[in-house]
Amino acid sequence: MSTHKNFDRICCIVLAVTIVITVLFMCGEKLGITSTARAMGYETKLFDTSKVHTINIVIDDWDSFLKTCTDEEYTSCAVVIDNEAYKNVAIRAKGNTSLTQVKSYGNNRYSFKIEFDHYDSTKSYHGLDKLCLNNIIQDNTYMKDYLCYRMMSEFGVDSPLCSYVYITVNGEDWGLYLAVEGIEDSFLQRSYGNDVGELYKPDSQSMGGGRGNGGNFKMSEFNAEQDDPTDTPDSTKSSTSGQPQGTPPSKPDGEPGGNGGMGGGVNGSDDVSLIYSDDEYSSYQNIFDNAKTDISDSDKDRLIASLKKLNNNEDISDVVDVEEVIRYFVVHNFVCNFDSYTGSMIHNYYLYEKDGQMSMIPWDYNLAFGGFQGAQNASALVNYPIDTPVSGGTVDSRPMLAWIFASDEYTEEYHELFSEFIGKYFDSDYIPNLIESTKEMIAEYVEKDPTKFCTYEEFESGVTALKEFCTLRAESISGQLDGTIPSTSDGQTADSSSLIKADDLNISDMGTMNNNGGGSPDGKAQSNTAQTQSAADDSNTINDKSFSQTPPNNSEGSSDGTDNSTNSDSSVPTGGFGGTPPDMSDSNGSGPPSMPNGEMPSMPDGEMPSMPNGEMPSIPDGNTQGNSQGDNSSEKGSNGQKENAPSKNDEANGETAQTLDRNSIIILAACAGLLIIGVAVAFIYKKKS
Repeated sequence: MSTHKNFDRICCIVLAVTIVITVLFMCGEKLGITSTARAMGYETKLFDTSKVHTINIVIDDWDSFLKTCTDEEYTSCAVVIDNEAYKNVAIRAKGNTSLTQVKSYGNNRYSFKIEFDHYDSTKSYHGLDKLCLNNIIQDNTYMKDYLCYRMMSEFGVDSPLCSYVYITVNGEDWGLYLAVEGIEDSFLQRSYGNDVGELYKPDSQSMGGGRGNGGNFKMSEFNAEQDDPTDTPDSTKSSTSGQPQGTPPSKPDGEPGGNGGMGGGVNGSDDVSLIYSDDEYSSYQNIFDNAKTDISDSDKDRLIASLKKLNNNEDISDVVDVEEVIRYFVVHNFVCNFDSYTGSMIHNYYLYEKDGQMSMIPWDYNLAFGGFQGAQNASALVNYPIDTPVSGGTVDSRPMLAWIFASDEYTEEYHELFSEFIGKYFDSDYIPNLIESTKEMIAEYVEKDPTKFCTYEEFESGVTALKEFCTLRAESISGQLDGTIPSTSDGQTADSSSLIKADDLNISDMGTMNNNGGGSPDGKAQSNTAQTQSAADDSNTINDKSFSQTPPNNSEGSSDGTDNSTNSDSSVPTGGFGGTPPDMSDSNGSGPPSMPNGEMPSMPDGEMPSMPNGEMPSIPDGNTQGNSQGDNSSEKGSNGQKENAPSKNDEANGETAQTLDRNSIIILAACAGLLIIGVAVAFIYKKKS
């Protein structure tokens, strides 16, 4: 045993250091050390925006599935994403009003939701648990959602990832969709790390039934009660109604929007407006009933307390993530989306709360750029006032927005960030160039899309209108910021002479609520269904030909899991994604699996479907052996169950969720071990001395 005169001091230092490290590790957040976002792995794969990805849905009876889509019930299927096959996943139709609208149009191009972990909680797509496939309805530009999410994300707002995907069903063309990251566990972990807060999707059940809270909603009934946000005279002239141009006219009772009360929510649902009424849980059922995380009574109490402070304009920085929310409203108010929190419907947003501090997460922008209710007054939309940006109510009826204009300091920050946004994305031509490059990337896919809701010529007109809208909107907001154009409704009513003219802009060209719903006028959407099912029925075995679906940039991928996601080649796959679905027969050579009553397709673990020339796609399933491209592993935010080990490929792209968890455990174990060793050495030394 050492008798060095400083041994006691060394032992004390070792003990002190290990104790400090352990305390920081266990109580870091309470000491102001916040958790950071996590690299999951799927960000650089499916959500690589430099190309159009491919998804082949392999399902036994597509026709039967389509007939029951409005029930929003999950059905088992397999999916092949950029040449990676995933068995036993769940698919259902999704949407609010769009779900019933698609059916009423006589079309069957529904939006879909894929759950990788529906049947097996350990499964994911490189860490992604939920994937939304948006059908791009009422959007001739094919870009409204895509552009809004890109702008939100790049401007610093926590937003879902998105990318374009060309979908085939059993190897037959179905159409160009927008893949959007589901706002659930994976999103929370990617955005906020392990220690996440609570997530809500406030929505009024009075809008209709069904999983989407809008299953029975009829737009015609809503139009009879609500105002058009641009139902005003030409914005270059004085308003004879006394209302400012671009401002919703008052109802006979004098209340803007005519909804009555402070909130003006649908049927008076003030809770979706985030209005504090009292401390009763029942007063906020449209929030709590739509919680996306498991919440307790203490979570409810904390949110109600935050809403109370928000409505009383108290301690705003404690109850609102100030810069995050301001950045959200800068982008949101630029794109004029009235099917949202700032519109009469007061929905299509997520509310995130952590330790009493709230923020907004964007969702559903297919009716942005004035598309809600078929608005036609382009000049009113282009000049919509940035300091009174609410339709169907007042600014005070939206507490999450009102605090910005209740304080000179926050209003100034809002204007500064708006100026930054305009300068960064429009004065530099970044967004106009992004629109043009996106058009070039997806044009071929739009042209061959057999189920699209518009013609290719309408797509081209829509993109032109979108660029014109953005240019004029940026010009108007620049004027509103420097004072040459009024930035409030009252100011624009008093002086409309400086408003930007948009006489040549037709909002309907971009697709609106009322004019973009006919589906495929030539009936391709319906005939495609028959062709798809026929192709499936004609083959009693699902053979290997369907993998000709993969475009050249993906087909070069090797079976060892090499990632080709950086390849920007977006050429259209040849052969119309022809052929029949991949071989998923069992090891005895039995025919294609049937999936009655929600049973899962049979793809024996350890066996992979064959590909042309003997190539083999990777099947990232936790039980598949010898696969170097297994599912990314992450801890599930809601159930705590861990998934399988991450692939080497994902680790090369960045730290994966599993790696981060393992490193944390190693650090904690090392600290504990060092502490125990130090105590033991000190005890032994003291005893012997």
